[in-house]
Amino acid sequence: MKKIFTLCAFAFAMFLGTQSAIAQNADLIEVNAQASEKTEALRKFIKFDNDQRDQVYLALQEYTRAKINLKKATKMDQVALEKVESNLETKMQAILSEEQYERYKTFTEQ
Repeated sequence: MKKIFTLCAFAFAMFLGTQSAIAQNADLIEVNAQASEKTEALRKFIKFDNDQRDQVYLALQEYTRAKINLKKATKMDQVALEKVESNLETKMQAILSEEQYERYKTFTEQ
């Protein structure tokens, strides 16, 4: 009886772990898809090189992940959202040249 109970508890724990892993995987796919789509749109509009493309992708990936995590929180914190957006702007300004950054600002305003 004790072995059956242990087996059932183990199976239940594995089931819970699988559901958590599936949810995290779905978030990762969504983050990568959004970051990739926006990077490609920016590449066409701004015309940056491959190294900048990779850096922009990573910055957008981090931004999208942080934004999704904020949305999952019970209360959407406006200060935290502004901090995440400010962080993205700082990274984009560091990655892009001054002219490219101005084009980026024009792109984001549209």
